[in-house]
Amino acid sequence: MAEGNHTVIRAKDVYKIFRLGQEKVRALNGVSLQIGVGEFVAIVGTSGSGKSTLLNMLAGLDKPTRGEIVIAGRHIEKMNEAGLVKFRREHVGFIFQSYNLLPQFDAVENVALPLSFRGVSREVRNAQAVEALKLVGLEKYLKHHPMEMSGGQQQRVGIARALVLKPEIIFADEPTGNLDSKTTKDILKLMWRLVWEEKQTLVMVTHDNKIAGYADRQIRILDGKIVADHYK
Repeated sequence: MAEGNHTVIRAKDVYKIFRLGQEKVRALNGVSLQIGVGEFVAIVGTSGSGKSTLLNMLAGLDKPTRGEIVIAGRHIEKMNEAGLVKFRREHVGFIFQSYNLLPQFDAVENVALPLSFRGVSREVRNAQAVEALKLVGLEKYLKHHPMEMSGGQQQRVGIARALVLKPEIIFADEPTGNLDSKTTKDILKLMWRLVWEEKQTLVMVTHDNKIAGYADRQIRILDGKIVADHYK
């Protein structure tokens, strides 16, 4: 963890064990880590290494078989599903590989959607969505629908949607997987800049070492265990 940073994510002896017939598969095999406020961390590993399972645990999308996960001071492994939904809504933003935009909504409406779940009025949420879209350089595309935008522009809308909630932590699962190399570079630079400017914590999962190189810190996972953890 970067010196002087407060811990926002802590995992201790986390296991995730699946049953396949008579076999037990250890998707996570005793993972412990700490991530500080304002860090851009890449969790790197090949397919089946356990990296996406780890992201799901840290994001409260799945529960560990055993172990502790403390996010923003809360033991999320002890929460029920309703508690987890509320926690994610209040503390966490997500950026997906597939963008997950609603085709019938324009950019502003897509970005404003998470705020509607918080009961924010239409006027306020649309104003906040516009500000988030400006942050990612899409002020000229506010009324565009997903099909009227390039893949890179759609991913920027996805990033704005994560930012609009002002979350403490953003989780990104292979966020540039569907983009060409130039657009990938632009998106990663944008994500790095936003983390720096907004002082948010970003945890990104990727199988690509080159993409991981944009992060300040790389955590390498293999067979459900952390095998390397280093800063630039």
